Order: sequence, then C-alpha cells, then structure tokens
Amino acid sequence: MIFAAGFGTRMGVLTRDRPKPLIEVAGRTLLDRAIEIAAAEAGRIVVNAHYLSDQIATHLLGRGIRVMVEKPDILDTGGGLRAAMPELGEGPVFTLNPDVIWTGSNPMAQLKTKWRAADMQALLLLIPVDMALGRVGSGDFSMDDSGRLTRGGDLIYSGAQITKTGELAQIPEGAFSLNRLWDTQIADGTLFGTIHAGGWCDVGYPEAILLAEGMLSDG
Repeated sequence: MIFAAGFGTRMGVLTRDRPKPLIEVAGRTLLDRAIEIAAAEAGRIVVNAHYLSDQIATHLLGRGIRVMVEKPDILDTGGGLRAAMPELGEGPVFTLNPDVIWTGSNPMAQLKTKWRAADMQALLLLIPVDMALGRVGSGDFSMDDSGRLTRGGDLIYSGAQITKTGELAQIPEGAFSLNRLWDTQIADGTLFGTIHAGGWCDVGYPEAILLAEGMLSDG
C-alpha cells in the first residue's frame, strides 16, 4: 500500500497544480521511486489518492496498479489502508510513504527479513534522528534490546512498515491514523522496529528536494 492521498501543503506552490507524489527528484517522480521499491517485494500494489486524484490515476494508467480514490473525504493512513483491504487481500501487508528518498538496501527487503508473524503486529523501519536528512522535529520512538518500541526517543518512523490488518476493523471511525494501532500495539508489546541500512531523506518541503538529490549523487 502506497499512501499518495495527502495534500502536500508544506510543498507550497509546488503542489498548487499537482499532487506531491508526482513531484520529481533527480528526474523521477516520488511515486515512481516508491513503486520501484514496492515492486521488488510485493506481488500486488495499491495506491490511494485524494488531492488531484485524476493526475495519480492518469500517471498509473495501464501499469497494473490499483488506484483507490478517497471521496468525498480523505481517510488518513489507517482508514485508507482499511478501505484498500479488498484489493490488497489478507495481511500482513507492506505500507510505504512515497515522500521519502532512500539509498542502501531496499527497505521492503529489510523489513521482510526481520518480520516475525508469531509475535509482531507491526514492524516499523526506523531512522536515527541524527541520520534523518530533511527531518524537522524530534524523534518518535525508543527501541529496547528485543526490538519492541515505546513512544519518545531518538528514532523516527521512516515511512515503511509491515503490518497485520485484523485490528483495523476494531476502530469505528472512517478516517484515522495508523498511530491509533501503534499505540495499542505498544501497550500489548507487539510493535517492533528495525533500523534502515542506508541513507534517508524526508522530501516534505521544497528545499528538501536538493538535499535528496545531493544524497543520491553521493551514493
């Protein structure tokens, strides 16, 4: 599941006439880069869309990727994933934010290697704050020696995870964030993390495009 429904407001004028996932970094759209990462490990890809969704649908036309248009309201990450489950099939599933540039090992492959269905509800790929290029703000999580996560600390969520989907049905709201599940999983001891082996840049605002292109050129 690639989350491409957001408004991209931090991008300012760049998203006035196009959705954020269609912004280019080093000559390729953020969405195409995310699809390449996902296609290496996932047999089926679903992309959600809301803001300027027709552009997303046109961009992906004929590529065998299901586009789930969220209307009239945007569903956020949790609601969007739940709405896509008929297309994705039974979990667990990968989820991926497209507004990130990666170097190093494929993030999906890293997650797949570390996934343990027996004791994990979700496995998040994490970045140390001091390695998070383009990041604005503090950390999200701490991780103990077993890989279990708690809130607060010097690790941030990278935008990539594996998650089971059974708990989605327990939330009554139509629109909700996956943070709702993560808080429950933290309490249950079933939210885990692993550290990304490679570079990472959050392309959340215009100046970060140059940061990401510099990271790519440096390898």
